Amino acid sequence: MTSQTLIQPEEIVHLSGISWHTYESLLNELSTSRRLRLTYYRGNLEIMLPSPEHESYKKVLGRFVETLAEELEVRIKPLGSTTFKQPELSGAEPDESFYCKNINFIKGKKRINLQQDPPPDLVIEVDITSSSKDRLTIYAEMGVPEIWRYNGQLFTINILENGQYKVVDESLAFPNLPLTEISNFLSQVGEKDYLDLIQEFRNWVRSKITAC
Repeated sequence: MTSQTLIQPEEIVHLSGISWHTYESLLNELSTSRRLRLTYYRGNLEIMLPSPEHESYKKVLGRFVETLAEELEVRIKPLGSTTFKQPELSGAEPDESFYCKNINFIKGKKRINLQQDPPPDLVIEVDITSSSKDRLTIYAEMGVPEIWRYNGQLFTINILENGQYKVVDESLAFPNLPLTEISNFLSQVGEKDYLDLIQEFRNWVRSKITAC
C-alpha cells in the first residue's frame, strides 16, 4: 500500500492496493459521521476532505440545477452525494447527482443498484485543487451521460460520447439554453449574498426562456 498526500485547502490522500472489501468496510464504518468523500477504482482509493470553498461551489451548482428544473418544469430527483458502485470494480460519490430523464426507473427506490438501475442523468463535480481522472473513468463506465465540472475558474458541460467525455456548449438535461454562462455566476460566489445570487440566476433563466 502506498500513499500520497496533496496540499490543502482540500485534504486528499491517494492509496493503492486497496481491496473492495476494505473500501466497503470504510463506507460502512464512516457512513453516519463522515464528511470524507471516497472514490474507488480498481484497487486505487482517493479520500478527500472537502474545503469550505469546494462546498460553496457544490451547493450553488446544485441549487442552479434545481432552479432550472423549477423554471423549465422538469421533473428531477436529487440524490446529492449518493455512493454509486460497480461491485468489485469502482465506487464514486458525486458532489451532486440528479435523475431527470430516467426518474421513473428509480421512483420509490431507497437503494440504487447499477446492475439493474440506470446511472444518474446529471452529475456535478467540483475540482478545486486536483482532478481525479479515475472519477471520470468511473462515470464513463457507469454510463453517466452528463457531467458539469468546475475547477474554480472554468465551468464545462461534458457529454459522454463513445466512452469518452466531450466538452460541449449545450446540456442534455436542459437543452436550448446557453448554460456555459453559468461561469459568470460562479465567479461571484463568495462575493455576492447566496440568495441574491440564486435570484439573479433565476431571473437570467427566465429571460432566456422568454427569448426562446
